[in-house]
Amino acid sequence: MPGKILTSVIPLLALIPFASSAESWVDVSNAYTNKQIKITSQFQPEMASSIGITEADGQCSSITKAQQDKYIRTLEASKKTLLQALKTEKSLPVRQDLNIIINNIDQTIASGKLEDKYMLPWVDVPLIVFRGVSALLDDQMSDTRKQAANTRLACYVGKTGQPALTEQAKTLYEAALANKKLMGPTKEEVNQALARTDTLLQGLQQLFEKNEFIKADENLSLLKQQIADYRQWAEKTVIPTSRDDFRLPSEIYALKLKTVGIDIEPELLIERAKASYMITKANMQALAPLVAQKFNMPSSDYRDVIKTLKKDSLANDKIEDHYRAINKKLEGLITQQNVVNLPERDMIMRLASEAEAAGSPAPHMLPPPFIGNTGEQGQFVLTTGNPALTGDAAYDDFNFNAVAYTLSAHEGRPGHELQFAVMLEQGVSLARVYYAFNSVNVEGWALYAEAEMLPYLPIEAQLIALQHRLLRNARAMLDPMLNLGLTTKENAYTLLRNDVVFSEAAVKQEVDRYTMRMPGQAGSYFYGLSRLLEIRADVEIALGDKFDRLAFNNFVLEQGLIPPNLMAEAVKERFLTKK
Repeated sequence: MPGKILTSVIPLLALIPFASSAESWVDVSNAYTNKQIKITSQFQPEMASSIGITEADGQCSSITKAQQDKYIRTLEASKKTLLQALKTEKSLPVRQDLNIIINNIDQTIASGKLEDKYMLPWVDVPLIVFRGVSALLDDQMSDTRKQAANTRLACYVGKTGQPALTEQAKTLYEAALANKKLMGPTKEEVNQALARTDTLLQGLQQLFEKNEFIKADENLSLLKQQIADYRQWAEKTVIPTSRDDFRLPSEIYALKLKTVGIDIEPELLIERAKASYMITKANMQALAPLVAQKFNMPSSDYRDVIKTLKKDSLANDKIEDHYRAINKKLEGLITQQNVVNLPERDMIMRLASEAEAAGSPAPHMLPPPFIGNTGEQGQFVLTTGNPALTGDAAYDDFNFNAVAYTLSAHEGRPGHELQFAVMLEQGVSLARVYYAFNSVNVEGWALYAEAEMLPYLPIEAQLIALQHRLLRNARAMLDPMLNLGLTTKENAYTLLRNDVVFSEAAVKQEVDRYTMRMPGQAGSYFYGLSRLLEIRADVEIALGDKFDRLAFNNFVLEQGLIPPNLMAEAVKERFLTKK
């Protein structure tokens, strides 16, 4: 989202935490990337702040059409400069990083132009404000950065020289209504956004009360008035222009797939996912009788076995301790089995607040800042319910004994937490941290981490690990099938509820992901894992009994978030050559 221009020059090079020699390729790459980050900071201060640029903490996005158009022009000019650099740079990793930045620019420009061509510009202002302010009130933030949360809030409510974000959103939407060809947002999307505004406002109130040294009452009071007015406006103006059909124009959906890192046609993705789905389901059914025998269960059908395992549930006040104990067990297994090297410190895991769950209902990892980091770590955030679901909104999918192993392996170690820790502590170029950050590059490793740990888990945890793999296969089928009109939401609900055996709350969250929250993203898990396994297969074939899993896994992590094609290139030219 474009944002307010910075008023000071950011000494980016001085903030980079990576240690390297003056002549290293990382230094050369970072010099280019810092220039691009400076541009991003001008238009996306919340994003800049999240990666550690503290000068952006007190600033907020501007979403006016003029600012968006200026952002596109600035990106086009930057691309020309980077293309010139590409002609002269000889270092392969620097060239890779330049292409990563250029590709990110191309996707950003294309996305902006397609949105202008097809869509009415609906903006979920309460969610933007909650995420922008709450990020600065995290427990790991210094008091100085926390204090900036009120300055950013003042920016959102219009006290720092630009109109309130709610007024910008109204103007942007109303101006576009003159073009009758543009599509509005989905009715369900808007209704969900409006329904959670009180939860988000209450969440902000609680965060400021927890940090009572910040005097934000006046700005919070003004925000509540503005959001109340914004809700009335949206009910009157946005709802009547919203749509019931969730499907996007084909050009936009195709770009969304490309943006998350899926570089094959959706029909091919569906074919591959279907085959993997059936194989995984068969493996689950083969394992289920062993689990049933271990726990004296009456049925050996995998669905019944999973439902019985879920009954061994944990109360909310016991979940964190249980997960921490499982994290320790996993770390012991990782070291014992020589899976990958681990940091010598504990990881952070916590439950989500109700407001956090309203904004992001799935369990997730919050990455640490990568610029100017003063010890902040990534955080595994566990959600226990989906506030978008009326009635019973509680998950039973993440709060029972057997599930903690695979979810911790994914979000914690050796998954996302380790992924970000290695990048932060060992150092990779900023391009590979920031501009290569897409779902295929990130989630591929996390699913690979699950697969690496599966053989060492108790059999009941192995069954649940396969259940989660089945979910990722289902995502890669259902997301494109829904968006291409090849199945219905009802069919998706039935499959996820009956065959994947997820709760009503989780099923709702899943289908919302495919149709409203992040269309195209859900297939990235399966695709990312598939590509990483292809790379590993090539290495094992080439090395035979000389294959060293520990060395391979460490090497993959050390490359950062590069796309699969660049990972394959690095493995071939650097890992295999050394071996």
